[in-house]
Amino acid sequence: MKRSKVPQSTRAEIMGLFQIHADDLPTLSATALLRFLHKYQMEQAATKETVESLIDRYEIDEAAIESRSMTFEGFLRYMESKDCCLFDQTHTSVYQDMEQPLTSYFISSSHNTYLTGDQLIGKSHLDAYVSALRKGCRCLEIDCWDGPDMEPVVYHGYTLTTKILFKDVIATVAQHAFEVSAYPVILSLENHCCQEQQEVMAHYLISILGDKLLKSPLDHPTTGDLPSPNDLKYKILIKNKKLKSQFKAEDRAEGEESADEGEDGDDEEEEVEEDEEEDEGHQTKAKFWSSRKAGSKKKKKKVKVAQALSDLVIYTRSVKFISFSHSQDSQNCYENTSIAEKKARKLIKASAPDFVQHNQRFLSRIYPAGSRTSSTNYSPQEFWNAGAQIVALNFQSLGLPMDLNDGRFQDNGGCGYVLKPEVLMSRERSFDPSSSQHRLKPTQLLLKVISGSNLPVPKSGKALDPFVRVEIHGIPSDSRCKNTQTVKNNSLSPHWDADMNFSISVPELCLVRFCVRDQTSLFRSEFVGQYTLPFTSLKKGYRWVPLRSRDGCSLDPASLFVLVCYC
Repeated sequence: MKRSKVPQSTRAEIMGLFQIHADDLPTLSATALLRFLHKYQMEQAATKETVESLIDRYEIDEAAIESRSMTFEGFLRYMESKDCCLFDQTHTSVYQDMEQPLTSYFISSSHNTYLTGDQLIGKSHLDAYVSALRKGCRCLEIDCWDGPDMEPVVYHGYTLTTKILFKDVIATVAQHAFEVSAYPVILSLENHCCQEQQEVMAHYLISILGDKLLKSPLDHPTTGDLPSPNDLKYKILIKNKKLKSQFKAEDRAEGEESADEGEDGDDEEEEVEEDEEEDEGHQTKAKFWSSRKAGSKKKKKKVKVAQALSDLVIYTRSVKFISFSHSQDSQNCYENTSIAEKKARKLIKASAPDFVQHNQRFLSRIYPAGSRTSSTNYSPQEFWNAGAQIVALNFQSLGLPMDLNDGRFQDNGGCGYVLKPEVLMSRERSFDPSSSQHRLKPTQLLLKVISGSNLPVPKSGKALDPFVRVEIHGIPSDSRCKNTQTVKNNSLSPHWDADMNFSISVPELCLVRFCVRDQTSLFRSEFVGQYTLPFTSLKKGYRWVPLRSRDGCSLDPASLFVLVCYC
């Protein structure tokens, strides 16, 4: 990454580091540079060959190259390069074990993917699917309804959201599914169509997706449970109800699968609060449509799954969640449940260790409450803490929840699958995210927020009064935030030199978020930029933090300069 001219504050900090290690000489010797890498950058694996490579890449002075040393300008180029980015560059490509069952991964997931705005009058658009896929999303939602001329349509039922054709959605998915990731895409169908139009849906899935569609179980999966992401590379899976007659006799007996598909179908017999959160939040929609307030439940009908569509459900069969004990006794590995955020929160509060164990064996999808008509999001962290894999968010809504999602899934090459930490997968030791006692010796994270560079100014042109908020998002006892002081009237090169100390008991679950804010009054501040990453992707030493806008786009050259140490 090419960096613009470095503001004086950061440049002075880097000059100080250079002079200390150069012993007041005009250049930094290879030996001194190696010592800097070991002592300050904590690059313990660095060797003479590492130093030679850095000199070749960042030094342009011929005399320095000849003497195998580095001038200040070369050192500055190195310190401003991706080699000194806060995010571990080895994590920008897939590096995790991708041979574990699907249940072992967090999976980037979207809720009501077709919407570009709110849940009541927002527009449905194919671009929403393209955008989600390009962000690495691997589980997309499609709400399917009967359309005219036997053409199924996609929209948010019983609302004024616009409609798009099901076949166009599938064609869009086929075109963009594997642009940024080779790993499987799950199409979560909320199916309200009659059997005839379901057959049309099945025809489109088969004819448009072709070989990308998984139509039968794998012959030789490499794992004993669900297949792995590697097993399912370049495959698209259908998540839907499945007719019971297609399962072996030893599978649990149950009524004919014929409920509305989607989150509502899994909660039909729950209390009203849960029952009407998805279909989609009939209770909220009834307020929107006052004329049908009393009759919203009456109009809800069961939809029998067509054989042709049922045949396409292989490893992601949707079933109703009853209880953890029922799942342990009766649920099969290829069956998954969708749980409303409020109910999931109650389950965590009542029996978090059981939820963690449940998610070791089965896929769980969490979805936003139907009352979130403006497409707001919950924090996904609370459900990742319990090991839920498919934590669905409204990708069109900007803010903290999507910052956390983007931070989580920039890991592992941005492929949309991140291996859950061992603490969530151990069968020997139970894990309770609500407990504060997890390790005898917590990890100590020491941060020094030194300075900022080229912070974006508001449209008014007035210089910022910036401060930095550092947030830890993890289990409740680890989650906290700390602020630097405010620097007055300085957008170009604010200097904070603020020390922060965080004690973290489960760092492998944590995300670290740096948020720059403008202090506009005594009790008010406004967003300037942020950057979120997993704790496990933090590089030690002097690092620069690339800031992003509210919509996740790079604000380069805006950045922070920090010192990181943890033990």
